[in-house]
Amino acid sequence: METRQMTNKLIKDGAAQPDSWYLQSSGLTAESLPALDGMDIIVPLAFWLAQKSAIQSRKGNTGVWLDSHELPAALADDIHAIPVIALNFPEFKDGRSFSTARELRQRMGYQGEVRAIGDVLRDQLFFMRRCGFNAFVLRDDQDMDAALAAFNDFHDAYQPAIDQPLPLFRRRQ
Repeated sequence: METRQMTNKLIKDGAAQPDSWYLQSSGLTAESLPALDGMDIIVPLAFWLAQKSAIQSRKGNTGVWLDSHELPAALADDIHAIPVIALNFPEFKDGRSFSTARELRQRMGYQGEVRAIGDVLRDQLFFMRRCGFNAFVLRDDQDMDAALAAFNDFHDAYQPAIDQPLPLFRRRQ
């Protein structure tokens, strides 16, 4: 079972913060869950679906991570009981998780933490926030200060989004 802390490069709600969550990426079984009691863990969607009752009876918070090809509808019955949903960006050019974040916020009404993991770069942060992400685990080679500055790259946006539901022309009236 591979248990690793995500990183010390977490931005949440616009500020650098320590990360208390551990990503369970491989080898996780129902029998290994008691060893993780008291820890905040993020498990793959397939494990969540297969072991939901064992997960819900453990001590500690449990989040779910979705790969870019997985749909959030699989979490519909439990969505409001999950404190963190991590969306994986396997590579820079795969933007499907942008749509997943928007679907979680807009269509499913999810109010918890939507966390970007994987190949998360400074250049994406402003746009990720617009789609509904509020936490970002930066790729190891990314500079935290430069990443925090990315949220100020643009002062306004024309289009409506999760972070600003009115288009610019409506705000100027």
